[in-house]
Amino acid sequence: MKSLLIFSITLILLSSFIVSQSIQSQNEIKTYIENSVPYIGTEIPRMDGIDGTGIKIAVIDTGVDFNHPDLFGWGPDGKVIGGYNFIQEDQLPMDNNGHGTKVAGIIAADGNLLGVAPKAKILAYKVSEDGEGVSSELIRKAIEKAIEDKADIINISLGVNKTNSKIDNAVNHALNNGIFVVTAAGNDGPKFETIGSPGKNFESITVGATYNNMTSSLIATLEINEKQYTVIPMVGSSKTNEPITEKIIFAGYGKINNLKDIDVKDAIVIVERGSNVEGELLFFSIKEMNVASAGAKALIVYNNEPGIFLGELIHEFSEPGYIPQIPVVSIDREEGLEIIESIERDNEGIMNLFYNPDFIAHFSSRGPVSPFYIKPDIVAPGAYINTTQNNGIYNLTSGTSFAAPHVSGAAALLLQKNPELENHEIKSLLVTTVQPVSDAYGQEFSLHESGSGRLDIANAYNAKLIISPTNFVINLSKDQPSIEEQLELKLIEGNLEKIDVRFEGPKFIEFTHDIKNNNLQIGLNIVEEKYGEHEGKIFINHDKIQYTIPVLIHHTEGSISLIQENEKLFFEINHPDGWSFAKITITNSKNGNSDTISTTPDKKTSLEIYENGEYWVDAKIKINGNTSDAFNTIKINSLSEKIEKSELRDIPEKQIILIVSIIVIIGIVGLIIRK
Repeated sequence: MKSLLIFSITLILLSSFIVSQSIQSQNEIKTYIENSVPYIGTEIPRMDGIDGTGIKIAVIDTGVDFNHPDLFGWGPDGKVIGGYNFIQEDQLPMDNNGHGTKVAGIIAADGNLLGVAPKAKILAYKVSEDGEGVSSELIRKAIEKAIEDKADIINISLGVNKTNSKIDNAVNHALNNGIFVVTAAGNDGPKFETIGSPGKNFESITVGATYNNMTSSLIATLEINEKQYTVIPMVGSSKTNEPITEKIIFAGYGKINNLKDIDVKDAIVIVERGSNVEGELLFFSIKEMNVASAGAKALIVYNNEPGIFLGELIHEFSEPGYIPQIPVVSIDREEGLEIIESIERDNEGIMNLFYNPDFIAHFSSRGPVSPFYIKPDIVAPGAYINTTQNNGIYNLTSGTSFAAPHVSGAAALLLQKNPELENHEIKSLLVTTVQPVSDAYGQEFSLHESGSGRLDIANAYNAKLIISPTNFVINLSKDQPSIEEQLELKLIEGNLEKIDVRFEGPKFIEFTHDIKNNNLQIGLNIVEEKYGEHEGKIFINHDKIQYTIPVLIHHTEGSISLIQENEKLFFEINHPDGWSFAKITITNSKNGNSDTISTTPDKKTSLEIYENGEYWVDAKIKINGNTSDAFNTIKINSLSEKIEKSELRDIPEKQIILIVSIIVIIGIVGLIIRK
């Protein structure tokens, strides 16, 4: 009780960040040309008159500028029919920052710009004034208010870069009330394991960002001695007509003095970002002009601090009339220094810059967030998105904040077409009907980067199958090299007479399938000792639509077996090399509550279970000083109904504090009476 009291007193609010990234701005746009909205297939539902009519979408953000001509009107007859200002509770949720207005425009702008669902209505919940941060408590309150206001869809382009149970529980509450929740993955890429709450929520749909259908969507490749490096084209860089294959030469900071004593003609030049002179502003445009004037064919700028960056060649300080002459890319400091070191051995490199809208944006946060499910779920255009901005203007902007509303708008179109769709059915239609996304070398991005693939509204709209589950995470081991699973195929219309099923994945994984009673029975068997994580995809073709079901396989040398006896769960660990110690974490998939226990070979280990549901089990096994993983899942549905321990965990913190306070007061009063 004492520890609970200390915990309640020391509770703090976690601050959240707005998951947007300003990459390129344009304050005056003479002519607006739609790119991302038609690119993802909105023209198909529009031809049928499907435009979001009757759907209410909650935007939890910095508010919305409802004076913008494309989002005009507050109240029942306006575009923004309601909402709440959690920053200044006596004021309307007017956006003074612009972030929420951009998000709302992508969803439902209806004027000079058309959003994905232009006739949908917006509920604006203002939880941040300046866009710099927001209390997790306000996000929670806004979600609860959206439930109260009977929103159909909630768009959350906010988040924290860690797990936050308050936000996740509120999202679960919304989902349990039949509201479809869309969350942005975040902008902490390209590193993996960078998705926080609410993007890591198991049931919501989490959206990463791709580039956009416009000429700004350049991607770059760099290969040296058959090794591929991650490089990012600078904004304003020219593309290559064909790959540049030349020697690589280091030229300091790219100053004229650095270049005068070396021959860089026809070379790929690499320089360091910034300057060695304190206070000197050595812009990327100056480096490009110096290197191009010396006859180089391309320029690489490596960072002067850890991490990668996005540079701009054309900016307000560029010389009048400046036009970049050669391709310019940026690279991480560590890889840049590695290239410089390799120059002495063999310095020929191959660089290529070309247009590819279906490429994962470098800033898009990546998974994994758990060994038991896949995040992000899907990707959508989120770079160079032209959308509504405060004060009646338009703005080019980038971030997963602006990928998420493409999916929110898509969900609105599906709901208008079929109002009876449940949350998991909407999610299925969106994430199984995607387009593949490939890297610069033609290899598909991993599931931790792209989820199922890129949003395709036309396919989702025309789909006649709802498939459940939408992906598989499968645990195989030396003890259990094969598994059988089942996909439920629910027909919206038509029949299953003509259906084609195939599996694409590693050759050492055997795949079998059979259709019985509208269910697809599948079998997976791993025939080689290829321990580690493997990816594959099941493709189902039905009535001109291809459905994609990602498969993530954990193949481990050790295993953990689970046996249920009444309210106890017993664990048995096996490993061919023997083991000395193991730490076991069991997580309730429904609410994320977890318990951790440890065990040794001579100990019979068990844990009490208080609630029916699916549980995820993750074992860290010690073998001769090394650690090995093992995974398993179990579904429990035999427990009797009673007050469960998990319910006590889910009591709101304010109530816990109140209960603790009452107990403490009673105790103090009792002591006084005794004296």
